[in-house]
Amino acid sequence: MQGAVLYGPRDVRFEKRETPKIIQPTDAVLRIAATCVCGSDLWPYRGLQPIDGPTPMGHEYCGFVEEVGNAVKLVKPGQFVIGSFATSDNTCPNCLYGYHSSCIHREFMLRAQAPFLRVPLADGTLVPTPAGTPSHDLIPSLLTASDVLGTGWFAAEAANVKQGGTVVVVGDGAVGLLGVLSARQRGAGRIIAMSRKDARQKLARDFGATDIVTERGEAGTALIKEITKGIGADSVLECVGTQESMMQAIQSARPGGFVSYVGVPHDVTLDGAQLFFSHVHLHGGPAPVRRYLPKLIELILNGNIEPGKVFDLVLPLDQVAEGYRAMDERRAIKALLLPQTV
Repeated sequence: MQGAVLYGPRDVRFEKRETPKIIQPTDAVLRIAATCVCGSDLWPYRGLQPIDGPTPMGHEYCGFVEEVGNAVKLVKPGQFVIGSFATSDNTCPNCLYGYHSSCIHREFMLRAQAPFLRVPLADGTLVPTPAGTPSHDLIPSLLTASDVLGTGWFAAEAANVKQGGTVVVVGDGAVGLLGVLSARQRGAGRIIAMSRKDARQKLARDFGATDIVTERGEAGTALIKEITKGIGADSVLECVGTQESMMQAIQSARPGGFVSYVGVPHDVTLDGAQLFFSHVHLHGGPAPVRRYLPKLIELILNGNIEPGKVFDLVLPLDQVAEGYRAMDERRAIKALLLPQTV
């Protein structure tokens, strides 16, 4: 088969790779229905995160089970499944506490930007759709549950978003926009999205944002304080992963407020004294997507949410390099990739 391989900064190639096969008895092999480019893929693409030689790419996926190992009992060939970007056995203490992305047997998924994918720990990682194969129009939304929707959902939960609360979302990529959607689903009364792009602002409002703030830094903090009558937000979702976005989030929260951080951090450091006197709660990390998959799948299949709207560029998988370019240049929010085998 052919799949995406990153060779270096801004050098993604679609080239021949070995077709996946069962290696461990707990594996499954999927035929991918849809995959995509993630904002976190842009860090190594831009050369801001080192790679050790040519690296197969992709960690968001949904598709059909082709084959399973002889120890797999819950997942069966022919099922349509969605899985997390982190594998989990769903039985270890960390999984039972709800932190599947810290499973003691965790592997971070790669290689999903391809027609076929091997998934370790299939029974604990994959969740089948309950009523067989979903309609084609639902597949983009179901794909978001694999990462960006699950991450936005975790961001809202970790930031303790409550009914009627005031929320700030720092970051207008797919995770931030689905953080807006998740905050609305949790009943937030006011949702302030920080965004400078018209298309992203519109989608944020579609997902439930009540206010848009284009300013950054001290000016952004001042405007949020003005909107919140000098207090700050109850909940702030940090969905970028830079020093600036983290400081923006902490400074936008009220004393006693909650800040979640789900953007993969790059060169982020915290001043202990500043954090001490801010009186904010901090919680974040890799989202435990597997915990949320059954709920998110239900919301999508029932028509309660349509997170697939974050895909504003659809490409055949062999044009994956254009998907990276478009997102890198902010011409696209998120690129959906469709294998020709589907």
